[in-house]
Amino acid sequence: MSTSTDLIQRFAIDGHLSISLDQHGLFRIDVANRHGTAQIYLQGAHVTRFQPAGQQPVLWMSAHSLFAHGKPIRGGVPICWPWFGPHPSDSSLPAHGFARSRLWTLEETAALHDGRTRVVLALCSNDETMKLWPHAFALHYTITIGATLDLDLRSDNSGSAPFICAEALHTYLTVGDVRQISIAGLSGTTYVDKVRQAQRFTDTGDLTITAETDRVYLDTTATCTVNDPLLGRQLVIAKDGSRATVVWNPWIAKAKAMADFGDAEWPGMLCVETVNALDHTLTIPPGGSHHLVAHLATEPLSR
Repeated sequence: MSTSTDLIQRFAIDGHLSISLDQHGLFRIDVANRHGTAQIYLQGAHVTRFQPAGQQPVLWMSAHSLFAHGKPIRGGVPICWPWFGPHPSDSSLPAHGFARSRLWTLEETAALHDGRTRVVLALCSNDETMKLWPHAFALHYTITIGATLDLDLRSDNSGSAPFICAEALHTYLTVGDVRQISIAGLSGTTYVDKVRQAQRFTDTGDLTITAETDRVYLDTTATCTVNDPLLGRQLVIAKDGSRATVVWNPWIAKAKAMADFGDAEWPGMLCVETVNALDHTLTIPPGGSHHLVAHLATEPLSR
């Protein structure tokens, strides 16, 4: 494994990007450019911070999150791959797959001509991943930090047979109070309600959060806009290569049941996730690839 000195010498960029070991012994990338700031952990290729210049943070992090080797981080943008939720046939395997808890390789950093910063990380199949999921693969994750946060997860099938996978950019957003926001973009879309025995429903109008919410919206490529009156902004989540959107807030009881989630933290967060799962799992042929892309932007709240 590379040392922090090796990574700094190869990838640090003066005025843009630094690399260090945090207090937990995990490699962290800190980005600061004229557009904003970000933090990325090599464990899980996990973006834990994005804050445009002069604005509130876009991403939410739990104060109780575990920063431990081999453990997922609570908040930011976890990568769920190659399954979403519990494994479909083996409950002993980690929820949401293994990509979010493995150490990724830093492949590239770049200061772009427009002042943005690009980071590319990779994860490839090996003997350990084959025990969890018996397929050859390569993941490449391109993170571009500017006034917007642009995420591009490319899944390559490097084996000799097709494989089926699910995936998500499990984005945790900072909101003023989840009980006062509304979400536009999903009206008229059928969703699977995990709180109500996976029954399917369709609502009209903007979505509001009034209880535990765990919904998979199907067959949608729409941009979602979170209207937040307390923070005076809109969070705009656009996407490509995704046919499903997940909206999640644990509310009171589930927040208390999670060791890495504070009992009183749930009002300040909302997940709007860019997903391919359930009816929209992917089949990638040998030599084939797929891009899952999300764009996170902020705009002033419309009056």
